[in-house]
Amino acid sequence: MFKRVLTKALTPKVESGMVSAEYAVGTVATTSLAGILVWLVQQEWFRDAIVGIFKLIFSFN
Repeated sequence: MFKRVLTKALTPKVESGMVSAEYAVGTVATTSLAGILVWLVQQEWFRDAIVGIFKLIFSFN
């Protein structure tokens, strides 16, 4: 029993860096999406489209 526990403790973990790599990919994806959204909101045509949609939704004709 002790030998099995010791062997398991001393065996190198194959996926030791996977968590950090996954966080890095997630962070890059999130910041990229945020940058695209900021760029999109700054565009005149996007703001006009949003205003048009809200006017259409809240018009009581």
